[in-house]
Amino acid sequence: MKLFYSTIVTIILTVFMTSCGTEKKQTSNEAANSTSGEKIGVLLVNHGSHSEGWRKMLKDIELDVRDDIMKSGDIAEVRTAFMEYTEPSIATQMKKFDAENYDRVIVVPIFLTISSHTSNDIPNIVGLANDPKVKEELKAEGIETYTSKARVLVTPLLDFPTVLKKNITRRAKALSNGSGDEGVALIAYGDEEFNQQWEEMVEDIGRYLKAQTGIGSISYGWCGHLVRYSSEPTKKAIDQILDLEERAIVIPVLVANDEHFQGEIIQKGVDMVEDQKRVVYKQDAILPDANINKWVVKIVAETVAELKGTKEVAAK
Repeated sequence: MKLFYSTIVTIILTVFMTSCGTEKKQTSNEAANSTSGEKIGVLLVNHGSHSEGWRKMLKDIELDVRDDIMKSGDIAEVRTAFMEYTEPSIATQMKKFDAENYDRVIVVPIFLTISSHTSNDIPNIVGLANDPKVKEELKAEGIETYTSKARVLVTPLLDFPTVLKKNITRRAKALSNGSGDEGVALIAYGDEEFNQQWEEMVEDIGRYLKAQTGIGSISYGWCGHLVRYSSEPTKKAIDQILDLEERAIVIPVLVANDEHFQGEIIQKGVDMVEDQKRVVYKQDAILPDANINKWVVKIVAETVAELKGTKEVAAK
């Protein structure tokens, strides 16, 4: 997976560095200029949700990381965009960057791992890809696509560092009674096109969780479109744990808290278990997590450093 995304980043960098013409002249009222001479913005992109609480959790990331990202002077602005359901959309924010004469926008997807959204939708929305079928599907869903004047670079996803595994481990420990006779059911969204990668992600989390806590059994289930938002996979994952252990801890592997997923789909699956005393579940999410925010700051800094290095090499 790391090699896959490193290759994607390298390809995008190469295409845009070789295809660009002369640099746009900087206007006198620009807020900041990077040492490379470019006006660079950061766009934090997430899936979006009808839930106001869900959206606030994602917006809070921007508020927390803004100062740390901008203090170097390389980044002129940090914004948030929702892929669907609500404004500001990705297209809306990219148009705003163009209106303000940005040379480049670093897109940071706040997504767990590769999915049809990160592999197909977002590249087509920002103009890095031009797949007529995908664009038609996006249009049918009311999602606007926009090819910006600013060059776009998309960073890797959250499954790269250990930050996600540490998050799940922390939450599992908080619910554990330390008896040594309990297991964890990981409930994630899932993705049909990239099911193998999603399975690898939760299995990797499970191995880390076992090593860090001594918890003996791990299971997982999907709760999203792949299973038609059914509660049955959640119940099945819990039953798998209870067949082996005395107690099942249910952990949502979801970015933010959504009343529909944590409050209805997963909760209903928990409620379907016959012996409720053997199940512990908290309607929480990966966010808020200060380590996630630190990762966002870090991935932007690393991307800027890579851009500077590429520019220096090209100048030699």
